[in-house]
Amino acid sequence: MNKIFLSVLLFLPALFPVQGQSWRALQQQAQKRGELASARQIILLDSTAVSVAPSGTGTFTINKVILVQNRSGALANRVLKYDYDPLTAFAEFHRVNIYKANGEVRPVDVGKTLDYTAPARMIYWGARQIMIELGQLEPGSVIDYEIAKKGFTYALLGSADEDRFVPPMRGQFYDIVPFWVTEPTVKKVYRVSIPGNKDMQYQFYQGECTSSLRFENDRKVYSFSKELVTPFKRESNMVDLFDVAPKLMMSSTPNWQEKSLWFYKVNEDYGSFEPTPEAQKKVNELIKGKKTEMEKIAVLTHWVADNMRYSGISMGKGEGYTLHNTQMNFTDRCGVCKDKAALLISMLRMAGFEAYPAMTMAGSRVESIPADHFNHSVAVVKLSSGTYMPLDPTWVPFLRELWSSAEQQQNYLPGVPEGSDLQITPLSAPENHYFKIYANTSLDEKGTLSGEFTVMAEGQSDGAVRRTFTSGFMDNWKNALEAELLKVSPQAKLLSVDYGKDPKNYTAAPIRIKMKFTVPNYALAGENVLIMRPLVFSNLYNQVHSYLGINTTLKERQYAFKDRCSRYVELKETMSLPKGYKMVQENRETTTSENPVASFSGYVKQENSQLQILQKLTLGKRVYEAEDWKAFREAVNAHKSFAGEQLIFKK
Repeated sequence: MNKIFLSVLLFLPALFPVQGQSWRALQQQAQKRGELASARQIILLDSTAVSVAPSGTGTFTINKVILVQNRSGALANRVLKYDYDPLTAFAEFHRVNIYKANGEVRPVDVGKTLDYTAPARMIYWGARQIMIELGQLEPGSVIDYEIAKKGFTYALLGSADEDRFVPPMRGQFYDIVPFWVTEPTVKKVYRVSIPGNKDMQYQFYQGECTSSLRFENDRKVYSFSKELVTPFKRESNMVDLFDVAPKLMMSSTPNWQEKSLWFYKVNEDYGSFEPTPEAQKKVNELIKGKKTEMEKIAVLTHWVADNMRYSGISMGKGEGYTLHNTQMNFTDRCGVCKDKAALLISMLRMAGFEAYPAMTMAGSRVESIPADHFNHSVAVVKLSSGTYMPLDPTWVPFLRELWSSAEQQQNYLPGVPEGSDLQITPLSAPENHYFKIYANTSLDEKGTLSGEFTVMAEGQSDGAVRRTFTSGFMDNWKNALEAELLKVSPQAKLLSVDYGKDPKNYTAAPIRIKMKFTVPNYALAGENVLIMRPLVFSNLYNQVHSYLGINTTLKERQYAFKDRCSRYVELKETMSLPKGYKMVQENRETTTSENPVASFSGYVKQENSQLQILQKLTLGKRVYEAEDWKAFREAVNAHKSFAGEQLIFKK
């Protein structure tokens, strides 16, 4: 540990005085609350104190005090862990004490802390964990520990050792502080001290807290706290907790335009998008014969998406905001989102386009406070109309889109030379992601169902249906399609299938698959009676119907919720019935109210010896507000109700 870090740590207690066992009053307060008696543990204090240097470097003191109430709580706390990124931060256990119920105090030797490579998947950038074992704990014990940390979240390329703790925008500080909890918490505190000549903007979202600003010597001290915080109650399929639960956002950066300008400049200065002869040759090859700007943009986006493997192997110092250069990306053909975005930007520029990097947050909302709530890198290209179009080569491998509609209603910040405010991707019309099954079937008196059906899909639905061809071995294609048919019945037999000449070529046209089949004993046959469910209601391609995984038994929702994508579903079947058989149920027709959020119309009716079935379900968004639930639930439940009914035919 360097001397600067030690001096700041010594300074922190002066800024934020902490008295030994000051949590005793919090323990007494917790024990008076009977509703907490059954909790496995109670967090008496969750405190973070930050001292910000003029460079923007943050030195953190994290203090947590945990009351263990039963064996489950003892087991959950037998080991303490903390994650950090050694490229940009340093962390250590400063002290750990265990206060037993009988008054005995057992210090834990922090010299036995283990510091090791953190478990990782897909991205291997050398993240680390510190871990310390506490030994046997008893109910009634209190764990009081403190972690000292210095640094920030992201890195720049080529930093000197001490500079690795300085944030990318030197002199700026930001933080994103979740104020929700997973265990009952008596007091949660966040304090930050900044130089007096700095300004900080902040906002507390989705809840209330006690806050203050104090001037101490030549510094400003911001304090935020909540008391008696209970675990946040989730709803199934709700949006990310950052979008609904209490949180604090703060930043010394004035606005998003300034962040946009910085992001543009830092990558241009590094030379992230400099052309290379090898990459230029590939660009020329790809755009040859392409006449329109969209044809050229599409072929380059899809090439990068499909030909650069997603795997985050550490390139040493500098995994973070600065994008790796063309030479590395084109040669390695391997990287994470920022590498795929960087290569696409480079290739677009070599094709004569203006293209720039952008940051986005996949999974939750980005607020107006310019704190860096980003986890994903994408690209923007300037069209001849002068507008910028977002592109995401990471999320569109083998998809008929240039920006994945699984990212619609998502904020992003382009790093462009004129600067940009925060942007949001628009809704994608449900018709852009249609899924259709048209079936012509025949049922005989023995209960055998025969016929053919055609599956048609576009957009996100196309990607789900086509995955058999884009990710599976060619010699297994027919087996995979037969497996889909077997979901209808284990006795189903695939007679023939037509999926065109090259179903892997997703750019040619929307997917279309035609199957001919027969299913012996599909209907339950009795004396002059048949009981069955129509083919189009029998589990075909359920992986497309993500909305079926949303719990529609809930009558109301308090929070916004999400589906995979907007979607249009159409199921149509004409079934020839055995002579003399009539449907016992009345002809049925259902239509929900017209609503851009969600709507449904459908019918099942018999006309002479034919059964006619039609369903149309329209789901208009990816992210829905709580007030959208009524329309969504009504439409999806109407859709489900048809599939859940067995039809009875008597002669």
